[in-house]
Amino acid sequence: MAGRRARTGRGWDASPPRTGDATTPRPRRGHRAEDADADATPAPPRDEAELAREICLRQLAVRPRTRAELAGALARRGISEEVAAQVLDRYDEVGIIDDAAFARAWVSSRHTGRGLARRALANELRQRGVDGEVASEALGELDEETEAETARALVERKLRATRGEPDAVFRRLVGMLARKGYPPGVAIRAVKEALAAQSAEAAEFAEQIDADALADAEQELDRDSRTLD
Repeated sequence: MAGRRARTGRGWDASPPRTGDATTPRPRRGHRAEDADADATPAPPRDEAELAREICLRQLAVRPRTRAELAGALARRGISEEVAAQVLDRYDEVGIIDDAAFARAWVSSRHTGRGLARRALANELRQRGVDGEVASEALGELDEETEAETARALVERKLRATRGEPDAVFRRLVGMLARKGYPPGVAIRAVKEALAAQSAEAAEFAEQIDADALADAEQELDRDSRTLD
């Protein structure tokens, strides 16, 4: 078959394999032999203050934090008290940490968004390590009139979706306000006013609530509010 055209490709007359063919080992991408020693070299230890700052910034990126919250996060990561104090003192100086501003924003946000009263808000601030005097100043911006208006709005909104006998509804609503930190007098008055405006039957019930019923409701409020302490 002399006149037959010679075959090309992978037969007996195939060209030598090109670099990168399966028959030729291909070096690992991005890896050189001389990198082996470098890979085995341990990384130098990180500066503790730098690590502390990094931890704080990650915490603050999620939401504002109090100094106590950041100190707790640093302690859990093994940062020494001395280094933590240095970093947090510096953050205090430049205004990155401001417990007073945190407390004011917390009170405004949680009262507006969740309808929490001063007692519940004080408990939350205490849990976050806010100093008692700082918390009192922030809570002082929430006056009694605003608190009473919020309690009434909460009851009216809840009442639209609540069914049952007036007595059961009354107790359910005062319990709801108690869990949000409202004092007994504020809670009971808000519920009575809302019931009186709902219907003639509810208004009649509200007028007939006697001293014994109020005393029982106040006891329930006290029991519910203890969960805040």
